[in-house]
Amino acid sequence: MIRLIMMFSSLIILSAFIYFQNILDMKSGKQILKDNDTVEYKVRKSEKEWKEMLEPGQFKILRKAQTERPFTGSYNDNKKTGIYYSAATGQPLFASDSKFDSGCGWPSFFEPIVPGAVLYRSDKSHGMVRTEIIDSSSGSHLGHVFEDGPPPTGLRYCMNSAAMIFVEVGDEPPALVKDYLDTLASDEEKKAVSDFLSSR
Repeated sequence: MIRLIMMFSSLIILSAFIYFQNILDMKSGKQILKDNDTVEYKVRKSEKEWKEMLEPGQFKILRKAQTERPFTGSYNDNKKTGIYYSAATGQPLFASDSKFDSGCGWPSFFEPIVPGAVLYRSDKSHGMVRTEIIDSSSGSHLGHVFEDGPPPTGLRYCMNSAAMIFVEVGDEPPALVKDYLDTLASDEEKKAVSDFLSSR
Protein backbone atom coordinates (compact mmCIF):
# COMPACT_ATOMS: atom_id res chain seq x y z
CA MET A 1 0.00 0.00 0.00
CA ILE A 2 2.84 2.41 0.88
CA ARG A 3 4.55 1.55 -2.38
CA LEU A 4 1.35 2.35 -4.29
CA ILE A 5 1.00 5.72 -2.51
CA MET A 6 4.63 6.56 -3.29
CA MET A 7 4.16 5.69 -6.97
CA PHE A 8 0.99 7.77 -7.13
CA SER A 9 2.74 10.72 -5.45
CA SER A 10 5.64 10.47 -7.91
CA LEU A 11 3.21 10.55 -10.83
CA ILE A 12 1.50 13.65 -9.45
CA ILE A 13 4.85 15.43 -8.97
CA LEU A 14 6.00 14.48 -12.49
CA SER A 15 2.70 15.61 -14.03
CA ALA A 16 2.90 18.93 -12.17
CA PHE A 17 6.47 19.46 -13.35
CA ILE A 18 5.52 18.78 -17.00
CA TYR A 19 2.45 21.02 -16.70
CA PHE A 20 4.37 24.00 -15.30
CA GLN A 21 7.27 23.48 -17.71
CA ASN A 22 4.74 23.48 -20.53
CA ILE A 23 3.30 26.79 -19.30
CA LEU A 24 6.78 28.34 -19.08
CA ASP A 25 7.70 27.11 -22.57
CA MET A 26 4.46 28.44 -24.04
CA LYS A 27 4.88 31.83 -22.31
CA SER A 28 8.42 32.13 -23.63
CA GLY A 29 7.22 31.08 -27.07
CA LYS A 30 9.81 28.31 -27.03
CA GLN A 31 9.83 26.52 -30.34
CA ILE A 32 13.16 25.90 -31.97
CA LEU A 33 12.28 26.07 -35.64
CA LYS A 34 9.13 27.44 -37.18
CA ASP A 35 6.47 25.14 -38.56
CA ASN A 36 7.24 24.93 -42.29
CA ASP A 37 5.26 21.83 -43.29
CA THR A 38 3.77 22.75 -46.66
CA VAL A 39 1.85 19.45 -46.93
CA GLU A 40 3.08 19.26 -50.51
CA TYR A 41 4.94 15.98 -50.78
CA LYS A 42 6.59 14.19 -53.71
CA VAL A 43 5.40 10.82 -52.37
CA ARG A 44 1.71 10.41 -51.59
CA LYS A 45 0.06 7.16 -50.55
CA SER A 46 -3.13 6.20 -48.79
CA GLU A 47 -2.75 4.99 -45.20
CA LYS A 48 -3.72 1.53 -46.48
CA GLU A 49 -0.84 1.62 -48.98
CA TRP A 50 1.60 2.77 -46.26
CA LYS A 51 0.43 -0.04 -43.99
CA GLU A 52 1.00 -2.63 -46.74
CA MET A 53 4.45 -1.25 -47.57
CA LEU A 54 5.92 -0.71 -44.09
CA GLU A 55 6.70 -3.08 -41.25
CA PRO A 56 4.20 -2.69 -38.35
CA GLY A 57 6.75 -0.89 -36.14
CA GLN A 58 7.74 1.42 -38.99
CA PHE A 59 4.11 2.22 -39.75
CA LYS A 60 3.38 3.15 -36.12
CA ILE A 61 6.35 5.53 -36.04
CA LEU A 62 6.39 6.96 -39.57
CA ARG A 63 2.65 7.33 -40.09
CA LYS A 64 1.22 7.46 -36.53
CA ALA A 65 4.03 9.48 -34.90
CA GLN A 66 4.75 6.92 -32.19
CA THR A 67 8.18 6.65 -30.55
CA GLU A 68 10.35 3.60 -30.02
CA ARG A 69 11.61 2.95 -26.48
CA PRO A 70 15.00 4.54 -25.68
CA PHE A 71 18.12 2.41 -26.19
CA THR A 72 16.19 -0.17 -28.26
CA GLY A 73 16.71 1.20 -31.78
CA SER A 74 19.17 -0.53 -34.08
CA TYR A 75 21.03 2.69 -34.95
CA ASN A 76 21.44 4.21 -31.49
CA ASP A 77 24.98 2.84 -31.10
CA ASN A 78 25.81 2.64 -34.82
CA LYS A 79 29.25 4.14 -35.46
CA LYS A 80 29.68 3.00 -39.06
CA THR A 81 30.27 5.44 -41.92
CA GLY A 82 27.34 5.92 -44.26
CA ILE A 83 24.06 7.70 -44.92
CA TYR A 84 20.69 7.45 -43.18
CA TYR A 85 17.65 7.47 -45.49
CA SER A 86 13.91 7.70 -44.84
CA ALA A 87 12.40 4.24 -44.41
CA ALA A 88 9.21 5.62 -45.99
CA THR A 89 10.67 6.93 -49.25
CA GLY A 90 14.43 6.35 -49.48
CA GLN A 91 15.13 10.10 -49.22
CA PRO A 92 18.63 10.93 -47.83
CA LEU A 93 18.28 12.44 -44.34
CA PHE A 94 21.57 12.44 -42.40
CA ALA A 95 25.23 11.64 -43.04
CA SER A 96 27.08 9.69 -40.37
CA ASP A 97 29.55 12.52 -39.81
CA SER A 98 26.71 14.57 -38.26
CA LYS A 99 25.82 11.77 -35.80
CA PHE A 100 26.88 12.12 -32.17
CA ASP A 101 26.38 10.26 -28.89
CA SER A 102 23.81 12.34 -27.01
CA GLY A 103 23.15 9.69 -24.34
CA CYS A 104 19.39 10.14 -24.82
CA GLY A 105 18.76 6.62 -26.12
CA TRP A 106 17.91 7.55 -29.71
CA PRO A 107 20.24 8.18 -32.69
CA SER A 108 21.08 11.88 -32.68
CA PHE A 109 22.41 14.21 -35.38
CA PHE A 110 23.35 17.89 -35.38
CA GLU A 111 22.19 18.65 -38.96
CA PRO A 112 20.42 17.05 -41.95
CA ILE A 113 22.37 16.09 -45.06
CA VAL A 114 20.71 19.05 -46.88
CA PRO A 115 18.59 21.78 -45.25
CA GLY A 116 15.39 20.76 -47.07
CA ALA A 117 15.60 17.07 -46.14
CA VAL A 118 13.33 17.57 -43.13
CA LEU A 119 10.38 19.81 -42.31
CA TYR A 120 9.21 21.02 -38.90
CA ARG A 121 5.85 20.88 -37.14
CA SER A 122 4.76 22.25 -33.78
CA ASP A 123 3.98 19.36 -31.41
CA LYS A 124 2.10 20.03 -28.16
CA SER A 125 1.26 16.41 -27.38
CA HIS A 126 1.93 14.67 -24.03
CA GLY A 127 1.93 17.96 -22.11
CA MET A 128 5.07 19.25 -23.82
CA VAL A 129 5.99 21.85 -26.43
CA ARG A 130 8.32 20.27 -28.99
CA THR A 131 9.30 20.55 -32.62
CA GLU A 132 8.48 17.44 -34.65
CA ILE A 133 10.67 16.38 -37.57
CA ILE A 134 9.16 14.87 -40.72
CA ASP A 135 10.78 13.86 -44.00
CA SER A 136 10.06 16.45 -46.67
CA SER A 137 9.32 13.82 -49.31
CA SER A 138 6.25 12.26 -47.66
CA GLY A 139 5.54 14.03 -44.35
CA SER A 140 6.42 10.88 -42.42
CA HIS A 141 7.34 11.29 -38.73
CA LEU A 142 11.03 10.85 -37.88
CA GLY A 143 11.44 12.27 -34.37
CA HIS A 144 11.99 15.66 -32.70
CA VAL A 145 14.66 18.37 -32.60
CA PHE A 146 16.01 20.01 -29.43
CA GLU A 147 18.34 22.92 -28.63
CA ASP A 148 20.95 20.95 -26.68
CA GLY A 149 23.16 19.67 -29.49
CA PRO A 150 26.85 20.28 -30.21
CA PRO A 151 28.41 22.95 -32.48
CA PRO A 152 28.13 24.09 -35.16
CA THR A 153 24.30 24.04 -35.04
CA GLY A 154 23.59 23.55 -31.32
CA LEU A 155 20.72 21.25 -32.36
CA ARG A 156 19.96 17.62 -31.55
CA TYR A 157 17.84 15.85 -34.15
CA CYS A 158 16.56 12.94 -32.06
CA MET A 159 15.41 10.24 -34.49
CA ASN A 160 13.67 6.87 -34.34
CA SER A 161 15.85 4.09 -35.78
CA ALA A 162 12.80 2.39 -37.33
CA ALA A 163 12.09 5.55 -39.34
CA MET A 164 15.42 5.26 -41.17
CA ILE A 165 17.47 2.95 -43.38
CA PHE A 166 21.24 3.06 -42.92
CA VAL A 167 23.48 2.28 -45.89
CA GLU A 168 27.14 1.84 -45.04
CA VAL A 169 29.71 3.21 -47.49
CA GLY A 170 30.51 0.45 -49.99
CA ASP A 171 27.18 -1.36 -49.50
CA GLU A 172 24.52 -1.64 -52.20
CA PRO A 173 21.53 0.61 -51.37
CA PRO A 174 18.11 -1.08 -51.25
CA ALA A 175 15.64 -0.55 -54.12
CA LEU A 176 13.70 2.11 -52.18
CA VAL A 177 16.82 4.29 -51.88
CA LYS A 178 17.92 3.68 -55.48
CA ASP A 179 14.46 4.55 -56.80
CA TYR A 180 14.36 7.80 -54.83
CA LEU A 181 17.84 8.87 -55.94
CA ASP A 182 17.08 7.98 -59.58
CA THR A 183 13.62 9.53 -59.90
CA LEU A 184 12.81 11.95 -57.06
CA ALA A 185 16.03 13.37 -55.61
CA SER A 186 16.81 17.04 -56.13
CA ASP A 187 20.17 18.04 -57.60
CA GLU A 188 21.16 19.21 -54.10
CA GLU A 189 20.37 15.80 -52.59
CA LYS A 190 22.21 13.94 -55.35
CA LYS A 191 25.27 16.16 -54.92
CA ALA A 192 25.26 15.78 -51.12
CA VAL A 193 25.13 11.97 -51.39
CA SER A 194 27.76 11.89 -54.17
CA ASP A 195 30.11 14.27 -52.32
CA PHE A 196 29.83 12.27 -49.10
CA LEU A 197 30.46 8.92 -50.77
CA SER A 198 33.33 10.17 -52.92
CA SER A 199 35.12 11.65 -49.91
CA ARG A 200 35.24 8.25 -48.17
